Amino acid sequence: MLLGSHVSMKAPKMFLGSVETAISYKANTFMIYTGAPQNTRRKPIDELRIPEGKQLMAENSLHNLIIHAPYIVNLGNTLKPESFQFGINFLRDEIKRADALGASQIVLHPGAHVGAGSDAAIDQIVKGLNKILSADQHVQIAIETMAGKGTEVGKNFTEIAAIIKGIQLQDKISVCFDTCHTNDAGYDVRDHFDDVLNEFDQKIGLSYLKVIHLNDSKNPRGSHKDRHADLGLGTIGFEALNKIAHYDQLKDVPKIMETPWIADPENIKKKYAPYGYEIAMLNAQKFNPSLVSDVLEQNAFDAFLK
Repeated sequence: MLLGSHVSMKAPKMFLGSVETAISYKANTFMIYTGAPQNTRRKPIDELRIPEGKQLMAENSLHNLIIHAPYIVNLGNTLKPESFQFGINFLRDEIKRADALGASQIVLHPGAHVGAGSDAAIDQIVKGLNKILSADQHVQIAIETMAGKGTEVGKNFTEIAAIIKGIQLQDKISVCFDTCHTNDAGYDVRDHFDDVLNEFDQKIGLSYLKVIHLNDSKNPRGSHKDRHADLGLGTIGFEALNKIAHYDQLKDVPKIMETPWIADPENIKKKYAPYGYEIAMLNAQKFNPSLVSDVLEQNAFDAFLK
């Protein structure tokens, strides 16, 4: 079972620091942004400390590095040609960074139609991806399932299937299944995951499912809001998410947590990552009702030791 989380990549250690953080969570896979998710400023590849990071990954049995593209890329925008071309140029460069890092997937929010309608956006996304993907790249672009907030496309399996159908280089495309997004889009991942996965297989094909974002949700099913919760503290619940993590058909698919950091009640500006604790719960297949207090107490103890 491949379990990990989003980890940051920042100076001075860059990718080496990302690997160190993943190891501290006892992860065996992980996901990074190559820069801030809210912008597209990126450091040159030779400043990312890739060889050191790769060596440390190999020494600690870390596999299947995942990259997440920034949120502001929108290939579905038919109203602003400059935004569409910008997305193409950025993703071409992101593929080069991903291949240099040895990543297996680049997770991509497919985009939003911004008023032009889903069909127009899907056609535009297909057009953009066919310009971006090349036969010599190693990384795949993983289209993420979306919650359907605003004018997002990819809010159901039919829309994702339509994108995939139009891609010329089929071996360069895949899907990221986000449990929170799919719940918020209206699929019953909590009580009927078997049925949801069967529908995914019928409409898209399980062979395309290469990443799972394993997140609980703060919202009821079908809310179209996309607000993540820590594992077991949301409306999906630990039992269902643990089942997904251990699902036999998905055993080789990396499961990545993007759950919220836990705020210190005495200083809400201080927040702590829950990922090591969530990975421990999934490995034990047992929910820890003291998750929040354990995270806060451990960080208080670590601060005391310093």
